[in-house]
Amino acid sequence: MNTDMTRRNFLKSASIALALIPLVVIPRQASAQTNATVRAQLKYQNSPKDNMSCNTCLEFIAGKSSQDPGKCKVIPDDDEISPNGYCTKWNTM
Repeated sequence: MNTDMTRRNFLKSASIALALIPLVVIPRQASAQTNATVRAQLKYQNSPKDNMSCNTCLEFIAGKSSQDPGKCKVIPDDDEISPNGYCTKWNTM
C-alpha cells in the first residue's frame, strides 16, 4: 500500500510540473523588435546628430530608465530605439 501512495504522489507531482512548463517557458520567449524598413526610410542612427537625439524628441516614448531603449511614435513595431538615437523625424514642436 505504501508503494501505491508513493506512485500516486509521484504521478500527481509530475502532472502538475508538466502543466506548469508553459507558464515558465512562454514569457521568456518575448524579444525585442526592430523595424528595419522604417528605420532605413527615416535614416535612423543610434547616435545623436548635433544636439538632436531621441530623448529630446516629442515622438520618443522612454524605456524603463533614461538609458534603456524605448519606442517611437513614427517607427511602429520597434521597441529598441536608443534614447541617444536620431532620425529625420526628430521633432520638438
